[in-house]
Order: sequence, then structure tokens, then C-alpha cells
Amino acid sequence: MRFRGVFSSLLHYMLPRKRPCDGEVVEAETDDKSFPKKYRIAAAAATGTAGDSTVSFNSSTDGTNRNDSSDMTLGDSNPPDIDEDLHSRQLAVYGRETMRRLFGSSVLISGMQGLGVEIAKNLILAGVKSVTLHDEGTVELWDLSSNFVFTEDDIGKNRAVASVSKLQELNTAVVVLSLTTALTKEQLSNFQAVVFTDISLEKACEFNDYCHIHQPPISFIKAEVRGLFGSVFCDFGPEFTVVDVDGEDPHTGIIASISNDNPALVSCVDDERLEFQDGDFVVFSEVHGMKELSDGKPRKIKNARAYSFTLEEDTTNYGIYEKGGIVTQVKQPKVLNFKPLREALSDPGDFLLSDFSKFDRPPLLHFAFQALDKFISELGRFPVAGVEDDAQKLISIASNINDNSGDGKLEDINPKLLRHFSFGARAVLNPMAAMFGGIVGQEVVKACSGKFHPLFQISVFGKKLQKKLEDSQVFVVGSGALGCEFLKNLALMGVSCGSQGKLTVTDDDVIEKSNLSRQFLFRDWNIGQAKSTVAASAAASINSRFNIEALQNRVSPETENVFHDSFWENLSVVINALDNVNARLYVDQRCLYFQKPLLESGTLGAKCNTQMVIPHLTENYGASRDPPEKQAPMCTVHSFPHNIDHCLTWARSEFEGLLEKTPAEVNTYLSNPSEFTNTARNAGDAQARDNLERVIECLDSEKCETFEDCITWARLKFEDYFANRVKQLIYTFPEDSATSTGAPFWSAPKRFPQPLHFSSSDSGHLNFVMAASILRAETFGILIPDWVKNPRKMAEAVDKVIVPDFQPKKGVKIETDEKATSLSTASIDDAAVINDLIVTLERCRTKLPPKFRMKPIQFEKDDDTNYHMDVIAGLANMRARNYSIPEVDKLKAKFIAGRIIPAIATSTAMATGLVCLELYKAVDGGHKVEDYRNTFANLALPLFSMAEPVPPKVIKHKDMSWTVWDRWILEGNPTLKELLEWLKAKGLHAYSISCGNCMLYNSMFPRHKERIDKKVADLAREVAKLEIPPYRRHLDVVVACEDDDDNDIDIPQVSIYFR
Repeated sequence: MRFRGVFSSLLHYMLPRKRPCDGEVVEAETDDKSFPKKYRIAAAAATGTAGDSTVSFNSSTDGTNRNDSSDMTLGDSNPPDIDEDLHSRQLAVYGRETMRRLFGSSVLISGMQGLGVEIAKNLILAGVKSVTLHDEGTVELWDLSSNFVFTEDDIGKNRAVASVSKLQELNTAVVVLSLTTALTKEQLSNFQAVVFTDISLEKACEFNDYCHIHQPPISFIKAEVRGLFGSVFCDFGPEFTVVDVDGEDPHTGIIASISNDNPALVSCVDDERLEFQDGDFVVFSEVHGMKELSDGKPRKIKNARAYSFTLEEDTTNYGIYEKGGIVTQVKQPKVLNFKPLREALSDPGDFLLSDFSKFDRPPLLHFAFQALDKFISELGRFPVAGVEDDAQKLISIASNINDNSGDGKLEDINPKLLRHFSFGARAVLNPMAAMFGGIVGQEVVKACSGKFHPLFQISVFGKKLQKKLEDSQVFVVGSGALGCEFLKNLALMGVSCGSQGKLTVTDDDVIEKSNLSRQFLFRDWNIGQAKSTVAASAAASINSRFNIEALQNRVSPETENVFHDSFWENLSVVINALDNVNARLYVDQRCLYFQKPLLESGTLGAKCNTQMVIPHLTENYGASRDPPEKQAPMCTVHSFPHNIDHCLTWARSEFEGLLEKTPAEVNTYLSNPSEFTNTARNAGDAQARDNLERVIECLDSEKCETFEDCITWARLKFEDYFANRVKQLIYTFPEDSATSTGAPFWSAPKRFPQPLHFSSSDSGHLNFVMAASILRAETFGILIPDWVKNPRKMAEAVDKVIVPDFQPKKGVKIETDEKATSLSTASIDDAAVINDLIVTLERCRTKLPPKFRMKPIQFEKDDDTNYHMDVIAGLANMRARNYSIPEVDKLKAKFIAGRIIPAIATSTAMATGLVCLELYKAVDGGHKVEDYRNTFANLALPLFSMAEPVPPKVIKHKDMSWTVWDRWILEGNPTLKELLEWLKAKGLHAYSISCGNCMLYNSMFPRHKERIDKKVADLAREVAKLEIPPYRRHLDVVVACEDDDDNDIDIPQVSIYFR
């Protein structure tokens, strides 16, 4: 049957206050046989202080700000050190302070069916201090379809006890405990946050009342999923402080001018659009002239525009603005006032709407969940699927609740929807559990940390569809964070578990330590193993009937012999779990070509999106693309940086040039000197000249034979980068320089630099030289002495280096053109210089030991012991000092230079849950475009937006129509003439036919008429030199056509089948 999914009913979101624990021991039962001994301890959380914050507030219940000095205790004041290798992607989302708060937080999760285990998984991966699992019930066969940790051997065991050992494997730094006896209110005081997934409303109100009035308040969450319906209620206390509403970095702008007015107009350079909003607070720095604004005081702005805003301040009598200045957004904390559950049931306030085509659903489902609770309390059981009497009783209860709801009464309670609700109420669908597990997991993180804005409002399908799921042929591309979640969901859903079913997963990557904080099918003993193989094995352990094959091939044109035509033709659906756009576009084109549904999703920090690509119903993934990311001009990066991103981009480029590319060029030369030099001669350009010069430097003037040589090289590099180059730059362009138009050359966004003076007592200077000398030694295979890490001995060695004096030169060209793509300066005598350089290079080679080779270093960001990030952070921060740009720590440098994509388990879980709900429709087939949903969500705000997919563009010709999904097929190995006549019968006159980059036919070329009787396939082989692999039965041609009125008509790709 077709289904109608509803995202939520009661979504009450709020923010976290500081929560100390009383130091009491949680009485917990553990399975000593399976629970690691070192973690069989009770959780006792200490009080920690997050700091005071003052916010402006208006006495209301709508989340407005207020004046209050609130002391927020969020977790432990002395949490363990953060493992940056493990949590690097999560740190990129939360930051260190939030992670420390998480590490000090204890959480209770009551109810260990599908939703409870999903929440627990996400929190354990996030790294809270402890998670206590509570459940008084035992594992039933029914539970195996929604809880990924249960196996048939667990049937009859207590759910909480059966979950402990497998969840503990996810993160051994988190204490995972079980509790199997009835909960008392007093036990809740041991936790910063409590989550209930299977509790009556009466008991929930009792527990929530206790949590709400407790000092400090205990964050309370009630969540449940029933079939295709779900509900979340949050109460984080009467006053909950959100320290960072959205988690985004503060926005900045570079000032161009400030008026002396009331209010003052602030204009910024048009380098980048401002992201300020009316009501934001900002601070000013580095302003020359109007010194009154540089006092560090936050100021409120209004009339925010793309490149300007007004300041709510009278600057008439301030000093005259001269130049410079940075304006930076100041994040303001926010206090939220939560209603307790008992009050919210009768007065729920605003509901969080996710699907704007279903405005009526949230209030109706608010009544539906209350009716279900009453049904269970009266009959002691859930409504039975398909039993009409049970459905009618639930509808009757809901109608009575509606009649007694006063002003909240609904005109129509939609009996049809309530009937669906009743039939599926007993079921816990894994995609729903995964999706809500992501939402609730993120709410707990907010409760424990104050990071992000919390929520602040309040057998399902039948045997026929299940059989389709079991016999489906599924292709999952990628087995990283998304892939692990997908495989778990699909195994629990019974996908590809039938005799005709098969799931193929491929990923060419191996498991790294940083994967373990999100990719929950992997363990630390899997590091270095193939992702797809380990993930497939783990998924098969969830469902032993799962027919899954793991491959280690990248999906690309180079592997079309593996993923051949027959492979694609036999697929039922494709699920992308990729992390880059190019791979997505390739898979999209394959699905378009073979007309296969593609379920697409992606995450970025707390954000996630899903896109359904359904043949003939929706546009394809590649039909719309994000604008390309703006790149800083080359001259800005190399000579005129004005933010830390520019410095880090330059640092990464220099690292690769010095330690990877040049050593690799040296090895290329030494492997085949004649070929290398001939290539340089043939090129004869500035780039070839520069390459030769760098290779000669490596083998001659900068060649290192001892570690002391490496120290000398590193010290002289410091001088070159941060002193000499800057001296040359300000000699060429003095501070009072003007452009050709007479404007000051050093005007915003340019920053006038100052050279650095090396000091071995400066830890930044010394650390850079140490790290650079170590990596230089690695490239030459030089043994690194132990004393290098002793600052005193290192300083002594560095101070012995003789640094030549530098004098700036006249006539040095420094690129200032923002459109320039190369810094190499061409010369009319490049060819002659290259010949001289080759002679010098040959002379250097004769002095080298036999079989001498260098060892290029490939940048690896996730190993903090390899000194790669030490060099890059050192390069960037020393350059930042040159230009008075704020420096960053090594972790922040890693995020930017390593191009780390922020990622957390909660948004991944939600995205995959949403996709798997759409999978039911895609496999079922026969749905209309309006039945599908694309989703964008931001768990930080929180924001959930669902919309129908966009249909494909339709092209019409006479009585025919087609879209990008259509492909015209001509079988029987036709001749060129037969192809032309076949098109003519459609009222189309072909004037050009091409295959690949080669033209097979053009009506304007008389000689092409000689080809008219040849087979199209033969022409492709002869003219286009097309090599057709044996597994391919056809070739594709692109045909340009006109109609009878000589109008061009875009027709689909034409496939010629020749065997």
C-alpha cells in the first residue's frame, strides 16, 4: 500500500542550563561476561561551571532574551583530554568547549527498542561521559527488526542488558551501564538529561514535573515513533540558556568607510557579501581615525545590506574615519522558558512544521498520541494492525479529546489518517527510529552543552511490498558515515534478504581512526581494513539473511568493466553515500542513462539534505548545482592576504611544493634524466624553467646531508618567507604607494605587512623551524636525533645558523592582477636559460651517490605525530603575524588547510532515516511526484523543511514529448541511412551525428554521403576510433536535428544496439 509519512506531532524544543550531578552512584546492572571490566563502574558526575552570561530578556514564554546572570553547569569541569584524531570532524561542528561539556555529561535513556538504541548510539559516538540504558522488558523477536544490536540469541534477555556490550564497543571512553528495575524520580537526579521512549503520559508527567522543578533543572525529553508517525517533547527547565544559537562562525566584514552621522552608515569592501542581520551585535577593531569605535563594546546594527549597515549610534562628534577596520559579529546568548509536559498537553503552543503541504497534521497528531496513550492504558495493549474495531475505538477517543480541547478544537479530525495511525501504532520502523534518533540525540547534545537552539514547540506495508524489498537489487555507493547508517537500516528493513535480492556496496577507502566517531559499524581493530568489507560483514551480523557483496572499486568511467551495462540494468534502486560532488554527478549520469531511481543525501555539520531522483518524475541530481566556491585570487594568497584562510591556503601550497612536488620532480629526473630534460626543452616556458630551478636547489644549494643542514634550511626558509619577501614587497610598494588612478595602494582589503625578526625564544618561531627541519630530514632520509625535541638544544642549534643580509632589489615584478593564474614570469630567453639549467643539473647528478632518491611527503592531516600540521600551522601563523591577522591553533588550522568537512552522527542518522522512508515508495513504484519528499534540515536551529521534488523539463515535438530521462533506442545494427530515415519518420531532419568528440556525419560535407550505407557501429570504429568493450552491446550517438520549419530540436541521446 502507499504510505503517507508525517514527520512529527509534538516538537517542543529548548536549550540547556548547567546541570551538576549530586555525586550519587547509579545503581546499574551489567552483564559481567560481556561488559569490559574496566568500564564496569558506576557513573558519578561532578559539578562544572561553564561561566556566567548576561542576556537581555523580556518576561515571556516565546524564547525572547532577558537580563539574567545565570550560572550554567553543563557537565564535568575536569573532563578528559579530547582525542583530536578521533573527534576531528565532530570538533569542527561543536568546538572544544562544547565537547568538554559533553564529556562531562551523564544521560539516561529509558526504553531500548529501535528508537532508544538509535539515540544511545548517537550519544555514545558523540562522547558523553556516561549513558545508562533502562528497560524492564525482555527482547522479543519483534525487536530484531528495529534494534541493530539484538540477535536471536538475545531473545528473552533484558533489553538494556543485551544492549550494553555492543554499544560499549562504539566508544570505550564512554561508560555504558544498564538499569533493569523500575525507575524512581530520585534516581533522575544523577543525570544531566533523561530521555524516555516508551512511557505512559501519566508517568511522563510525573517524571517531568520532578525534572522541571529540580535545582538545577534536569533536561527531560519524551520521544516515540509509531509506524510512520513520531513525536518529540523537550523540557530543559524554566530558564535554559543557549550559549550559541546556530553554531556558525561569527561573520566578519572589512570596513571601507564610516560616516559621521546619526545613525552612522558603515560601508564594507565588496570582496564578500556581509552576512549580518538586523538586530545583530558587532564589535570594531583596527579602525584608524574613529578611535571611539575600537573600545571593544558590542554595538547593535540595523538596515543590514549586502555591503553596508547602519549603526544605532551617533558618530557626529567622533573622529574622522581614515582607513582600515574589521567588524565582527558578537554571538548573543539566549534564554528559553520551557513549559512542563502537563501544561503543554492542554496548551501546546506553536508546533514545529516540517511539511508545508500538511499544515493540519501537527495538532491532529498531538491528539492522536494522547488517544493512543489512553487506548493502551484502558486495554493494556496496542491497537492491532488491520483490526477495524481497534481503529474506530482510537478514533472515538481522539474525537472526545478534541471535543474537550476548548479553543484548540479541530474542525476535522481526519478519521482516515487516524485509521492509518492505529494500524501502524505497534510497529517501530527502523528508518523512523533512525531519523528521530538523530533529532533526539542532537537535542540531548544541546541539553548538555548549550550549543545550538533546542526544539521549543511541541505490519505497516503488507506482504507485497515487503516481498519487493526482499527481492530488490540495491547498489549502495560508499560505506563511510552515510553508508554505515544505510546498511544498518536496510538490514533491519529486510531489503535484499530474499532469494532474488542482492545488495552491492562499494568503497575504495580504508578505515582511519577519525572514522570511528561517526561510522559506527567500524571498531578500532578495523583500522587499515577496507571499509566496504568490514561494513558488509557488520551489516550481515545484524540480519543473517542479508545478501550483501562488498567491492573495493571506485565508481567511475575507469571501472565500467566492473559496473557494466548488465549490472546497471538489473538494479532496482541506487543509494548514494558519497562525500564529493564529482562522484555524485557520475552516478547521477549512470542512473539517468539506465533509468534507475537514485536516492541522494548529504550532511554538513548539523545540516542534512535528501533528494529523490525518480525516473521520469523528478529532475536529476545534476540538473541544478550550487554555484562554485569562490576562490581567492592568486595574487591575494601569495602577496596580499587579509584573512587566515588565505594564509592557510598559501601554507598548504608551500608545504606541497617543498616537501612533495619538488622531491617527486627530483625522483622523476633521476629515474629518466634524458626524458625529463627533453620535456623541459620542448616546453621552453617559465613553468619548465621554474621546475628546473627547484630541482637544482634541492640537489645543490639546498641539499641536506646532516640534520644540522636541515635546521639551516628551515631557518633560512623562515627568513625568506617572513622577512626577506616582506621587505621586498614593502620596498616595491611602500606604505604611501598609490595606484594608477591615484587611490592608496594599501587600501582595504589589503593589509600593510611588517617583516618578522627571528627569535629562538619565541615558541612559534622555534616550533616552525623544528617541524620544518624534521620533515626536510625525512625527504632526504636523514636520521632525526632525539635532542631535536629539547627546546634549549634546538634553540642553540638554530642560533648557530648564519643568516645572510638581505637587500631589496629594484625592478622586481610582484603580481597584483587578480585575474592572473600564474606567478611565473615569462622571459624571451627562457629557452636559453633552460639549456644552461640542464647543464647545471647534469653536473649536480654526477655528484650524487648511486641510487640516490628523495622521499616525497604526502600531506596527512589526521596524524598529529607526523609534524605535517605543525609546519602548515607554523607557516600560516607566521604569515598572519606579518599581516596582523589573528592566528589560529593547530586544530583550527587542520579544519581549514585539511578541508575537513564537519560531520556528526546525529545529522547522518536523520538523513539516512529520511532516505529509507522514501525507499519504501521507490521500491513500491507507481507513485506520483507529489508523493515523494526532498528534505533540508538543520538540527542546530532546529529547522526541518520538506518539499515535493522538482519535475524534469519537458520538450515537445508534434505529438511526442520527452525529458532528460528518455533515451531513444534503435536496434538491429542499423546503417547511417536507416538511422536518418528512422528520425525522418518522426518529423526530424538530422544534419549532424557525432560519437564522442568525432563527427560521423554532417549533411554539409559531400564526402560524408559516401558513409550513408555503412553501419553506424562500423563508422564509430573507423572514424571515431571507438574501442567497444566486449561487455557492451551498444554505442551512443548525439544527433542534431531540425523540424520541418528549420527549428533546432533537442532530442534524447540515441543508442545504437549492434549485437
